[in-house]
Amino acid sequence: MPICSILFPMKSHGTSSASITTQNLETLSEHQSPIQAPRPRERGINWPNAVPFFVMHGIAVFGFVVTPFAWKWVALALGSYYLRMFGVTGGYHRYFAHRTFKTSRVFQFILACLAQSSAQKGALWWAAHHRHHHKYSDLPADLHSPKQDGFWWSHVGWILSAEHDATDYAAIRDFKDYPELQFLNRNPHLPAIAYAVAIFLIFGAPGLWYGFFISTAFLWHGTFTINSLSHVFGSQRYASHDTSRNNFLLALVTMGEGWHNNHHTYMSSTRQGFFWWEIDPTYYVIKVLSWFGIVWDVREPPVKMLENRRLSQT
Repeated sequence: MPICSILFPMKSHGTSSASITTQNLETLSEHQSPIQAPRPRERGINWPNAVPFFVMHGIAVFGFVVTPFAWKWVALALGSYYLRMFGVTGGYHRYFAHRTFKTSRVFQFILACLAQSSAQKGALWWAAHHRHHHKYSDLPADLHSPKQDGFWWSHVGWILSAEHDATDYAAIRDFKDYPELQFLNRNPHLPAIAYAVAIFLIFGAPGLWYGFFISTAFLWHGTFTINSLSHVFGSQRYASHDTSRNNFLLALVTMGEGWHNNHHTYMSSTRQGFFWWEIDPTYYVIKVLSWFGIVWDVREPPVKMLENRRLSQT
């Protein structure tokens, strides 16, 4: 039995109204609210959302200009970027959105805090919207499809509109009953603020510019490329019935999320780089964590997918 399951036993992910079994993990995105009919996008910018977004970019540029260049600040920015990118990929995405591995309640909370230090809203909000995307990928109801709505909307426009502010708790029933996750979802910026304060106390103002503001701006756009560019540029190994593509460069930027066609074909796998040459640092970190019993039941792609490099279009 994993060490963490003994120290911090995890309650069942299921609720009284719905349960999720091993058999239907492959179709986790079907655990959503009733089908929503496509509707016109609310293209207008929601300024309460947009002002902090643009201010963050302005501060990042200002900090870059006023801070004397030093490689140590670049290293801090990169380290901060990839630490929190793991929060996005391993926390928001592979754990909360797809439940591709299991962990204790304590480490679940740590993953949520690390993910939200990226300032990309609450873990429940993020996972619920991502499940909706998988359910309607590249269809008219998709929240951020470049095929349907173009690059700007899929990259960032959908976040800046008022259309998607609410959390669809029906889409995240397996996590919504944890009070600590509800608290973080109601106060999504607390982890990011705490992270910024810690960076400032340790590294001072130059560290704050590079380790938080500049790093966060790049982190946002690195994450957003998976919604936009990974549905436009790259190759398709599998017939996933959408425009998802595998892209090596995006995999480097996002710690393995660039193997997007693989992921859309079999979303329940923790490993998204299905073959040894497909670099997937998020999977490597999760695998190491499993050696220490911090996570367990790390899911792999089916053997048939590795043997059959191309699925039929039927």
